[in-house]
Amino acid sequence: MSTFEERYGELTDLIEGAEEDLLKFYEKGNKAAGTRARKSLMELKKLAHEIRQEIQDIKNDEL
Repeated sequence: MSTFEERYGELTDLIEGAEEDLLKFYEKGNKAAGTRARKSLMELKKLAHEIRQEIQDIKNDEL
């Protein structure tokens, strides 16, 4: 089972990784950066789903 620090670190790493590409896309119109940003956001969505499931599993185990 993951710890808070591990999961939070994964989330912040993904967000920080997407930040540069988002800036390049929105401020400079760099289409390749937009593609990379979309990929990062999909990974973020997947990780968020995994964390939600992990939280639910922990809650159910305590009952």
